[in-house]
Amino acid sequence: MDRVYVCNCFGVTEAQVKKHAEDGACTPRQIASASKAGTDCGSCVRHIQALLGRGACPRRELMDKGAPVLSQVPVSASLDEAA
Repeated sequence: MDRVYVCNCFGVTEAQVKKHAEDGACTPRQIASASKAGTDCGSCVRHIQALLGRGACPRRELMDKGAPVLSQVPVSASLDEAA
């Protein structure tokens, strides 16, 4: 199995970046939060941007169409009860 490394500092592969994107990470900052890629020397950030720009993020299409990309969270209690 070929491993193409995106981040040499932390050993993050293209496959890992794509998996994080499938799980909802749609920006380099979100990828960094999920994998640490891009948080040391930063030389991989452009590669991560390129991967995300190529449709690795399933929500990117929704954003481009102007559709909401966040899931609706049901409210189980009113704000008055929470305070």
